[in-house]
Amino acid sequence: MALVKLLLVEDDIASLELMTEVFSALEAEVHPTSDSENAARIVNLEKFDGIFLDLEMPKLNGFELAQRVRQSSWNKLTPIVIVTGRDEQETMKRAFTMGGTFYLQKPVDRHKLSSLFRIVRGSMLESRRRSARVPMQTEITCEAGARTVRGRTWNLSLGGMQLEADELKPGDAMRVSFRLPSSAVAIEALGTVVWVKAERQGIQFTSLSTKNEQEIRKFIVQDEKS
Repeated sequence: MALVKLLLVEDDIASLELMTEVFSALEAEVHPTSDSENAARIVNLEKFDGIFLDLEMPKLNGFELAQRVRQSSWNKLTPIVIVTGRDEQETMKRAFTMGGTFYLQKPVDRHKLSSLFRIVRGSMLESRRRSARVPMQTEITCEAGARTVRGRTWNLSLGGMQLEADELKPGDAMRVSFRLPSSAVAIEALGTVVWVKAERQGIQFTSLSTKNEQEIRKFIVQDEKS
């Protein structure tokens, strides 16, 4: 079973210890902290599969921390579980507006934590696969307007890829075509150049057929198992 990497942010030590114990027993890699400012620093340094955060905390409250998570480069798409004793409709609405994905009502206990973890684990693994980049070196053709540019790929994710090709500029919209090395399946996608460095360019997919998405997902899963 694939481990999920969790960040737990809770200033109540008893609750933090309980969540840490339960999720560790469910074979999650747990990173607990009782300091919301420390959590804001951590989310800018490493990627997590899921983040549990309490709303009522000193320093940064849960709303502010969720916003920081969504602004980070590493975790802007990471599922966030909002943990709170408040049940007002307005609080729930604001929590989701600020970036929350799931909502956990306090008080928490082992059964409630275990049940929620089993529910959200699939979403967390899917989020990981969408952002995970696996090495892939193969020839690629990029069609941008009247131009056709050929190059080589460096890696691939469900959301895009990194490649090396000449004459690509940020904002270029293009059609890319390549073959997956393991199966020789032909992939076509629409994408946009989102960054350019000295020898590499980053492409974000803007349109990908269901069949091609399934083939890329299969390729990523095979790489994870190898």
